[in-house]
Amino acid sequence: MTSLKFGCDVLLGQSYYLRFDQKLWQAMQPFPPLGTLYAASILRENGYQVALFDAMLAEGEYEWERALEIHQPEFAVLFEDNFNYLSKMCLLRMRQAALTMIDMALKKGCVVIIGGADASDHSQLYLENGAHYVLSGEGDQTLVELINQLRGINSKELDQIEGLAWLDPVHDSPGVAMRQTERRPDISVLDELPFPAWDLVDIERYREIWLKEHGYFAINMVTTRGCPFHCNWCAKPIWGQRYHVRSPENVLAEILWIKDVINPDYIWFVDDIFGLKPGWITRFSNAISSAGVKIPFKCLSRVDLLLREGEIQSLDEAGADIIWVGAESGSQKILDAMEKGTQVEQIYEATRLLHQAGLRVGFFLQFGYPGETRADIKKTFQMVRDCQPDDIGMSVSYPLPGTGFYRAVKDQLGSRKNWFDSDDLAMLYQGPFSTEFYRQLHVALHREFRMRKTWKMIWGAYRREVWKAPGSRSQNRIKLVGTWFYYKIRLLLDRWKLNRLSRAPHQGVLPVKNQMSPKDAARPTPQVE
Repeated sequence: MTSLKFGCDVLLGQSYYLRFDQKLWQAMQPFPPLGTLYAASILRENGYQVALFDAMLAEGEYEWERALEIHQPEFAVLFEDNFNYLSKMCLLRMRQAALTMIDMALKKGCVVIIGGADASDHSQLYLENGAHYVLSGEGDQTLVELINQLRGINSKELDQIEGLAWLDPVHDSPGVAMRQTERRPDISVLDELPFPAWDLVDIERYREIWLKEHGYFAINMVTTRGCPFHCNWCAKPIWGQRYHVRSPENVLAEILWIKDVINPDYIWFVDDIFGLKPGWITRFSNAISSAGVKIPFKCLSRVDLLLREGEIQSLDEAGADIIWVGAESGSQKILDAMEKGTQVEQIYEATRLLHQAGLRVGFFLQFGYPGETRADIKKTFQMVRDCQPDDIGMSVSYPLPGTGFYRAVKDQLGSRKNWFDSDDLAMLYQGPFSTEFYRQLHVALHREFRMRKTWKMIWGAYRREVWKAPGSRSQNRIKLVGTWFYYKIRLLLDRWKLNRLSRAPHQGVLPVKNQMSPKDAARPTPQVE
């Protein structure tokens, strides 16, 4: 099907460059663009020759230009990884990269197609900057239909292709107008999808980085698409409230294939919620046990789901290592304002049960939601002290288009509506406190967390009588104590700065008006198959 004029039909890429996100570049935990790899497999199933540009490990946009020269594609497609939460954040540096990549592809004579969260929210911007077409929402099938139409393979007109935006000349006018078709229904039977096109990835380069930086090799997988819950700050430009799930047997088949071909040491299940369907995790655990294959993994869940009978035990038996939960806040007032649908008591209980089962737990925490006070912040700090999670991640409330939170504060947003990179932490609206306050809060929270972890290490060493060991162990214990004192002293300074910043004159917005009760927020949106 490849045109004689071109080296390949489609060059697929994405614009999230790890190199441009300093915080995550330092953490150095790269994962291939899973959503892009699914698009590649679906295109192949339809007879197209596909090449991949993996921006995750690229040094800059010039490597995309080099890939265009090497592959000479007819279609240059930026298909963002919709399973990567960083793509959903629509970071300005990555948008800049995408616009640069569009320009490079245009100069090579390619038809340029864009898909992803930012493009779905800002189709006009991308089209006005040169993209020929934007895939709105889930773009896998739309991409195939569009290329078929442009190649003359099907008889559909552009306005008959669901989930598509483009610019059309305006009749009797020199200008153009954006045309946009209806949203495409999501792919509901995920078991029918081919596995991601892992052969397009430089697996050995990923393996080398992981082994060098962390001593093990991890890859990413996904078992679902979407999330049916109602958190009013969570952007869902791709799947909305819909939720579709692969069967445990289908997931196991991919794990067996991955183990045989790639042989990773660890898996990150990148689902918004892992194992939402009642009984799914038990079936998955049983399938893993029957196959005799168990690879340690991490995943994201909700504390209320973890309290279902047998849930944690099944996760443990399936090979779970750490479960991340969206704890968000230790204040019930803030959880209810977010329409999170969870209770602070559930956070405490789920953490206790996870630790009791020998599993680690990570907390995602969010500060700066409208109506949050210093008292609410203190409750969150106390929750972290009480629960002692094994890891934490902190963000500040970030208004993204399409959310209730965004609608509540959009009148306060200036010309800048996005973070530059994931370490920005800028308050883009008039939050309860200033940007400087929340950046200092981030420092203080992580400093206290590291101090308490260091103390646990000291106490653990004391209980094991490691203190009595000679040589290097003696030096290690002295270093631990010194580290603890360093954190303790710095934390005093951090808190002083935080208190000073909290007293700075600042007018925050009023609390967001809730659209549903806490009880309703705890119920997922009913799904129509």
